[in-house]
Amino acid sequence: MSSVSYHISNLLEKMTSTDKDFRFMATNDLMLELQKGSIKLDEDSERKVVTMLLKLLEDKNGEVQNLAVKCLAPLVSKVKEPQVEMMVDTLCSNMMSEKEQLRDISSMGLKTVIAELPLSSSGLTLTAGVCKKITAQLIGAMGKQEDVSVQLEALDILSDMLGSVHPSTHSCFHSFFTHILCQLTSPRMAVRKRSILALGHLVPSCSPALFSQLTEHLLTELAKGPPTSVTRTYIQCLATISRHGGHRVGEHLEKLIPMVVKFTTVEDDELREYCFQAFEAFIHRCPKEMSPHVATVTQLCLKFMTFDPNYNYDDEEEEEDDKMDVEDGLDEESDDEYSDDDDMSWKVRRSSIKCLEALISTRRDLLLSFYSSICPALLARFKEREENVRADVFGAFSTLLRQTRVGLRCEQGGGASSHHVPVIVKALHRHLKEKNIKSRQGCFCLLTELAHTVPGALEQHIPALIPGIVFSLTDKSTSSNMRIDALSFFHVLLLSHPPQAFQPHMQVLLPPVVACVEDSFYKITSEALLVMQQLVRVMRPQGQSTTAGGFDPKPFVKEVFAVTLKRLKATDIDQEVKERAISCMGHMVCHLGDHLGAELQGILAIFLERLKNEITRLTAVRTITLIAASPVKINLSSILSEALSVLGSFLRKNQRALKLSTLACLTALVTHHAATIKPAALEPVLSELPSLVDESDMHVSQVSVTLLTCMANACPSSLAKISSSVLPGVFGLVHSPLLQSSALAAVLDFLQALVLSKTSNLSYRQLLKSLTEPFHSAPSSVDSSTIHRQSYHSVARCVAALCSACPKETPGTVASFIQEVKNRGSPESARVLALLCLGEVGRSGSLGGSKEVQGVIVEAFTSTSEEVKTAASCALGSMAVGSLSEYLPFLLKEISSQPRRQYLLLHSLKEVIRSSSLSPHLESIWALLFQNCECPEEGTRNLVAECLGKLTLVNPAQLLPRLKQQLKAGSPVARSTVVTAVKFTIVDQPAPIDSLLKDSIGDFLKTLQDVDINVRRVTLVMFNSAAHNKPSLIRGLLPKVLPHLYRETQIRKDLIREVEMGPFKHTVDDGLDVRKAAFECMYTLLDSCLEGLDVLQFLDHVEEGLKDHYDIRMLTFLMLARLVSLCPAAVLQRLDRLVEPLKATCTSKVKAGSVKQEFEKQEELRRSAMRAVAALLAVPEVERSPSMADFANQIRTNADMASIYQSVQGGEGGGLGPAESMDVN
Repeated sequence: MSSVSYHISNLLEKMTSTDKDFRFMATNDLMLELQKGSIKLDEDSERKVVTMLLKLLEDKNGEVQNLAVKCLAPLVSKVKEPQVEMMVDTLCSNMMSEKEQLRDISSMGLKTVIAELPLSSSGLTLTAGVCKKITAQLIGAMGKQEDVSVQLEALDILSDMLGSVHPSTHSCFHSFFTHILCQLTSPRMAVRKRSILALGHLVPSCSPALFSQLTEHLLTELAKGPPTSVTRTYIQCLATISRHGGHRVGEHLEKLIPMVVKFTTVEDDELREYCFQAFEAFIHRCPKEMSPHVATVTQLCLKFMTFDPNYNYDDEEEEEDDKMDVEDGLDEESDDEYSDDDDMSWKVRRSSIKCLEALISTRRDLLLSFYSSICPALLARFKEREENVRADVFGAFSTLLRQTRVGLRCEQGGGASSHHVPVIVKALHRHLKEKNIKSRQGCFCLLTELAHTVPGALEQHIPALIPGIVFSLTDKSTSSNMRIDALSFFHVLLLSHPPQAFQPHMQVLLPPVVACVEDSFYKITSEALLVMQQLVRVMRPQGQSTTAGGFDPKPFVKEVFAVTLKRLKATDIDQEVKERAISCMGHMVCHLGDHLGAELQGILAIFLERLKNEITRLTAVRTITLIAASPVKINLSSILSEALSVLGSFLRKNQRALKLSTLACLTALVTHHAATIKPAALEPVLSELPSLVDESDMHVSQVSVTLLTCMANACPSSLAKISSSVLPGVFGLVHSPLLQSSALAAVLDFLQALVLSKTSNLSYRQLLKSLTEPFHSAPSSVDSSTIHRQSYHSVARCVAALCSACPKETPGTVASFIQEVKNRGSPESARVLALLCLGEVGRSGSLGGSKEVQGVIVEAFTSTSEEVKTAASCALGSMAVGSLSEYLPFLLKEISSQPRRQYLLLHSLKEVIRSSSLSPHLESIWALLFQNCECPEEGTRNLVAECLGKLTLVNPAQLLPRLKQQLKAGSPVARSTVVTAVKFTIVDQPAPIDSLLKDSIGDFLKTLQDVDINVRRVTLVMFNSAAHNKPSLIRGLLPKVLPHLYRETQIRKDLIREVEMGPFKHTVDDGLDVRKAAFECMYTLLDSCLEGLDVLQFLDHVEEGLKDHYDIRMLTFLMLARLVSLCPAAVLQRLDRLVEPLKATCTSKVKAGSVKQEFEKQEELRRSAMRAVAALLAVPEVERSPSMADFANQIRTNADMASIYQSVQGGEGGGLGPAESMDVN
């Protein structure tokens, strides 16, 4: 300690030296010492160091002064509070000095100290004390009216302080609120502007009363009709506090809007500009409160976006050129009187267009009306003469197109935008050949957006667009960015339009693109190669013969080939250019390989080289895949053997993308070039495949099995050694619970190809034995208990696939399965598998109407094992699919006569309905289902509902109205069955029933008003399914449905009852399930119908859910986190009300005597709440709220909460990971 003090004392002594270099070096050494984290100063050293540094601020040498200011930053955290206050006092008093240099350096010092004030809760008392002291002194400085520079510096420092210190300390700034308001009328513009900035920083954390006081003050002053310059300041202030204060302005909009509208009539361009900037801020920050004023603001914007009093837009400019020439002399005379520099009207036009853009981006629900009102007006302004304003017009129109694409997926706006395409192209045509680069970039950006929004709409206008593209690529004055934008648009155009549209223009298009490929700037070359790749596709589209369509690519091949080859051979170029050169040449070989002649083999050799290079190998693999499948039939024999060896080695690599691309490449090579592949060449590949066929990566396994299928079909001799290596992995997949859908289909194809390849050691019997063996183990064996239910179905499908490939073997196999089922001594797993195999074989119609099989199934229904009964049910359904006339009457008769087996038999019927054409039997099935729709068993009723729903899909026009009729008749149980049936008619793919369902779903949703709570619950479940799978069905009904949905989220006291359980009383809430269903609907609507929701009203119900039951709170925490990412502005408006329930959950404790499950539930609830908090804290403006800032501090200082926060931040990124996403199916 003493050595540090001694060293510091030495430095302080040198600082008093007369030599400026000594002072500089000593101050620099002190700064380095202070920056060390370990240094600790005693009280005396602290005082001496602070005194000396403050003295050095007055040093005659500027460099020493600057170093002294830098030393203040680390010193703030090293010294105690009295020393910090001494620093602040001295710096503030220096601000009043007569010396300008001292004032400036002290101002820098104060800003440095403010930036270093501690933000943690432990340092808040110091921060608050220092801020109070600075505020008091600066208010005094601001009163020094005669020196404006002091006022400016003081306001600057106050703004810095408000912007950087903790919001909870802002209460100490309220004292200078009135002083800042006085500065708004200062004669100096700079003072007024800085006062506005300071108010902007104060607004987010000030009390509601203070905010209201500020707004009322501005309204009162504006009502007095002050001078125009002061009015401008007040309107600017309104815009600033709206941007910073957000939703708080919403309460005062009813008074503010008429006032601002009134000032747009004042003949002052700058004032009008500020008025529109205020409107823009209101629209962004208070979209809901602005709704009644949207029409007014839109009309004003449309009026003033054309405001150009000093210029006459003449539509017949070209015709009047001669007149203009004659009047040149007069023009020169008038130019002396009026200069364009005085014209500020462009600012009014620009701000009104920006305001329109804000409307378009925030009000997606008004998109259709915008197309009729705003769209024509924007199109008319494409002729705008001012470059910056024209760029904003293009930007606003691009936003309109983007909203069309993102919001409604062309549901509403797409037709409107395609209707305007000819007008857009006509208006842009002239600008595409202007010298002005900004205009051209705006044009290309707009056209790109248009091509994305309405694909193919520009096809008729390509001849009009090509001169503009060529001009931007060839004009010598064009910047690199301009060329890249032009190439980027050209690429989008080529991708979104048919090749035939470009073929007549190849002569014009190709030379500029070739020149760009040869450009020295790598970004231009890279973009040009992408375009060139698409132009190759244009020359000869895939599958087209050489002369088809009357277009001959031959004249262009040489030029394209030469320029691409030059880039392909180069090794000293950017990685992106290398990859795109490989890809471009690959497309050329694929589409035009027959035109390359002797050059082809050299190109293939280069591809082989690139395949061996680690940097380019992935692109090379994809390129060889493309060439291998080319319809031109490229001869690859020169590189095939070596390429297969290299590709085999890639299967060992850890890079998953490389593995998948390699497998796709090998599949293409084996499929299209089997004749030139020797079996020995495939050995390096076969040796690597066993390790890839594994359930740990099902997609890689699927692609690997597809490759094996191709080998079995094309090169059966290569599979001779397969039984010991790859087959165990394939059978492992079959027995895996993860094998489903496309991966299972790949395995079925492989087994069929294998058994048909007649490989000696892979006969039908051996494959069948390998598949079924694990199911014949003794019941006590470990394997038997670990066989998953999905494995039974997978093996049954495999057995059926083998039977269909070898029909002669089928009767014997079926007989053995029948014996297996009859044999009571067989293991249960073997009997279940035999039943499922019979069902799958029967599905293909191979069983016929065997009475013996029917008897076996009926006998299986009497089994004591639930697994056997379920398997019999599946088997009966599958057999009926294969032989409807034989099995369906039997099935319907059994359902009517066997009420105890009804559930199992309905499962069979469901399978039949899903897979067969039932026209002749429709009426009998419909009648049977409605006989059972009031069944007392809920599980059976749900199954009846599913059958009804699937049956309705068979003939929707006839059956959907009948389903609707049933709502009026029958008991609440029957109504709930009908509504559940509707849920099963809603599928996520387009279906014939959709249009009918859209017309009638409103009638089914009226059951949300049903007196029976269970009917309301199933209606909510159906509504959730519609919102998730087919949101278009219910979007138009939201205004009617949402009030009923929100009503179901309320806790109803009349549904809560107490149940006595021995000596204990237990509370039962009968309304919990319906509330849960309502909140699940709300969550789904966030993703599918956000634009149809009033988010603030939605948040009111989320807020209630945050205080509800455990299950509902878990849902609402998820919703809150989702809302933060979707509409942060709305969440900020409700933030103060949302913090309390979050804080209550995060700080709650379980009673000491509670069971373990209670502790686990509470812990999960706290974690879920903390995820929502983490999502909130990710929004930059959140901590401006004092209540949220306090809660954030509480989390940081409480070890328990801090650890939960860290775990959700670190482990799950603070957002919603996959584990937290809600299942809404």
